[in-house]
Amino acid sequence: MTPLISSFPKKHALVACFLAVPLMSFLVTEPQGPKASSFASLAVTTIPIPRLADVAPASDGDVGGRSVDLEPIPETPPPPALPEGSVERREIVKGGDSLARIFKRLSLPPTDLHHILQTGEAGERLKRIFPGQELLFVTSSNHEVLRLTYSPSRLERVQFERGPEGFTSDQIVREPERVTSYRHGTIDQSLFVATHRLGLDDDVAMRLAQIFQWDIDFVLDIRKGDEFYLLFEEHYIDDEFIGVGRILAAEFVNQGETFKAILYTNANGDVNYYSPDGESMRKAFLRAPVQFTRISSNFNPRRLHPIHKRVMPHRGIDYAAPAGTPVLAAGDGRVKTASRNNASGNFMVVQHGEQFQTKYLHLSKFARGIGAGKKVRQGQVIGYVGATGWATAPHLHYEFLVNGHHQNPRTVSLPKADPIQPAERVRFTTYATPLLALLDSYKEQVDVASIQ
Repeated sequence: MTPLISSFPKKHALVACFLAVPLMSFLVTEPQGPKASSFASLAVTTIPIPRLADVAPASDGDVGGRSVDLEPIPETPPPPALPEGSVERREIVKGGDSLARIFKRLSLPPTDLHHILQTGEAGERLKRIFPGQELLFVTSSNHEVLRLTYSPSRLERVQFERGPEGFTSDQIVREPERVTSYRHGTIDQSLFVATHRLGLDDDVAMRLAQIFQWDIDFVLDIRKGDEFYLLFEEHYIDDEFIGVGRILAAEFVNQGETFKAILYTNANGDVNYYSPDGESMRKAFLRAPVQFTRISSNFNPRRLHPIHKRVMPHRGIDYAAPAGTPVLAAGDGRVKTASRNNASGNFMVVQHGEQFQTKYLHLSKFARGIGAGKKVRQGQVIGYVGATGWATAPHLHYEFLVNGHHQNPRTVSLPKADPIQPAERVRFTTYATPLLALLDSYKEQVDVASIQ
């Protein structure tokens, strides 16, 4: 078989080598903070490397674009110099503050506030200030507002300037410096505990679980000793860490089975995760359309009913969850029924094309705007967990039907979402291979360190 790298344009092959080989020389270190245990067996130090740029298609169907962007991210230009005799005043929004209250506190003219709020979308944003955000005023000697700068976050700045014909506004979004980083963890108790031990917050754990949710049930399938490998962006402003960006590539080993995912943006701008062979990580349906705490009753054609004390088929799965927990549409479709009866309580039936149907029983209520005939998208909130009908406690009873026949939602073979299209195959491969090479290079570091 011809090696995959040989089919690449020469410059992309060189880039893959450039990214992968030198990384082997970096040292593997333990994470900072409390001593690492089996929750997170190893973490690799953050290594600044060139940022992988998007691969853009060239003309005539050829693959083009830059493989590596070595250009520094330009700094945001500083605001104009302060006018002569002006005063700069910095104000941090307090609990219960409004812009009107802040203007009054600083003895600033309410007419200036009125004109600032009339500057369109930027002015509207000032009506949604939150405690902890910063306002920077530049005022004249007679207390007129010359400039107001609102900073909703470290990356955003909304600026208002007094001019000859009134106030003008400008919204500036600053691009952070992106550094590609790597983490490896081994699970002992849960994914959340493992990511915490690596210095990553719950949001990263949630995003990792969402990437692999169609293949792994993170409530029931996770086992001690499962591992994950992450290649992701860290964002910096002026050399200060401000947060974690996108997960670029990931690998999860669950009960000995390995799953890999790569973030890819296609030529139309659609962003999704794909396996190395171009299959979508998404499936056409979610395994579990609710964040549940446990399964209170499994799919069982011979179940003894807890209320009626006789054998009655249980044609779905009961997911126990607190009342009010959002219930999601398992797949794209149209609501066939949203009604109520004595047995099912508030229930919904969603039709997915000609072949598939899903049912959601015992809801406390339907989501706003959801009713018969409405189109729904996978992951959209369609209702909320309840205990209506013949329910002994809050839970979602979920059924999955194929051609009118009930199937076990946990074991039924789910149809896949669309894979990489043939026209995008070369472009995807060109983009994915350097990422996979980088991920494998880091994994080799972990393996070497583990046997030393």
